Amino acid sequence: MFQIPIVGTVIKGAGQIPVDRESPNAAKAYEHAIAVLKAGHLLGVFPEGTLTRDENLWPMKGKTGVVRLSLMTGVPVYPCASWGPEKVLPPYGKIPKLFPRSKVTIRVGEPIDFAKWKGKESDPQALDEATDYLMDKITELLEGIRGEKAPAVRFDPKKSELPRIGNFKKVKKR
Repeated sequence: MFQIPIVGTVIKGAGQIPVDRESPNAAKAYEHAIAVLKAGHLLGVFPEGTLTRDENLWPMKGKTGVVRLSLMTGVPVYPCASWGPEKVLPPYGKIPKLFPRSKVTIRVGEPIDFAKWKGKESDPQALDEATDYLMDKITELLEGIRGEKAPAVRFDPKKSELPRIGNFKKVKKR
């Protein structure tokens, strides 16, 4: 996205941090995020790290970065959920569907208390547990918007043959 003419300029101007996912350079984005938070700025992070692979667009298992950022900086995390953007621009779509108009709903929850996990930013099990707690809060918000219950088991990309990043719909199944 950052390389696309005009779009790249706009997102850079908006202060978005490029993330070179699944690479050694990914740590640079993490360091940049810490600096942004320590400077007192807001930071929006998608804890899944990519578009959901769940076929019904429910939140999937999150990555631990948001929790680690919060535990390291003491900055609160406000869970957010949205429903409707997928009608305007379907996942991996290129052309927005502006008509007929679609309702977009965004809900923001109360800040999450990660005190139970304070001091455990290096403990993988604690980070997974705290991240699942965060994803539960996001899922609850989305259930409220959609008026339906999410599946009992959250989609886990690590337990799937789908690629963890990128447009999984273009990948040919074996």
